[in-house]
Amino acid sequence: MDAAYRPSPFFPFIILTVRLQTQPKPQAGQPPLYSGTFDCFRQTLVREGVRGLYKGMAAPIVGVTPMFAVCFFGFGLGKKLQQKNPDDILTYPQLFAAGMLSGVFTTAIMAPGERIKCLLQIQAASGEIKYGGPMDCAKQLYREAGIRGIYKGTLLTLMRDVPASGMYFMTYEWLKNILTPEGKSVSDLSVPRILFAGGMAGIFNWAVAIPPDVLKSRFQTAASGKYPNGFRDVLRELIREEGVSSLYKGFTAVMIRAFPANAACFLGFEVAMKFLNWIAPSL
Repeated sequence: MDAAYRPSPFFPFIILTVRLQTQPKPQAGQPPLYSGTFDCFRQTLVREGVRGLYKGMAAPIVGVTPMFAVCFFGFGLGKKLQQKNPDDILTYPQLFAAGMLSGVFTTAIMAPGERIKCLLQIQAASGEIKYGGPMDCAKQLYREAGIRGIYKGTLLTLMRDVPASGMYFMTYEWLKNILTPEGKSVSDLSVPRILFAGGMAGIFNWAVAIPPDVLKSRFQTAASGKYPNGFRDVLRELIREEGVSSLYKGFTAVMIRAFPANAACFLGFEVAMKFLNWIAPSL
C-alpha cells in the first residue's frame, strides 16, 4: 500500500502516472501523446489548468482513512499471527509475510477507488467527458456491469499490493534496524532517520509495484470485453506492441513522489504510535 495514494501535494504525480501508463501506442511515424513525465505535466496544465492535476482526487479521499487504518492493522495482525510471544523478534521474511497480509486487507478498499480514479483521470485527456464525478462514475459502472464493474481489476490490485506491501514494511523495519545506533533502541530513532527509512521503503515498494500497476491501469480503463483473459491479455499486448520497457511507464512520476510521500507517512505513523503509547501505555 503506497502512502502517495492519500490526498497530498504529491497527488498530481498520481494523475501523471495513470495518464502515462494508459496512453495509446502512437501510429507509425507519429510521436507519442506524452514524451515523458514533464511533457505530460505541461500538457495537463495547459489544457486543464491546475484543477486538471487533481482530477479523481475525491475517490481516494473517501477511502483514505479506512485504508490506512486497515493497512497498519493488517501488518500488525500479520506480525501477531507469527509470534508465539508478544516480545518475539520476527525475521525479515516474516515481516515480508506480515506486510503481504496488509496488502490483502487493503485491496477491498483500494480496488473500487482505483477503478474510479483511473477512469476520471484519463477521460479529460481523451476529450470525452462521460462521468460527472466519482459518484456518477460508480453509478454508471454499477448500472452497466453490476458490482463486478466497480471491482474490475481487483486481481491486478492484489498482484500489485500484496508483494509491494511486503517489500514496503520489510524494507522500513530493515532500515530502521540498520540506522539505529549500537546500544540504542529502535523506538528512539531520530526524525531524519525515520524519514529516510520511510522514504526508501516507498522507493522499494514501487520498484516491485510498477509493472502490475501499469497492467492494472490499462485493464481498469479498457473498454468492456477488450481483454477477455484479464491481465494475461494486457501483458501480451504490451510486450508485443511496446516491449518490456512499457511495464515501467510512469517510472519517473512514481519515484518523484515515492520518497517524500512515504517518508511523511511513516513519520506520522511513528508520532501517532508514540502519542497513543503515552496516553494509554497499557494498550
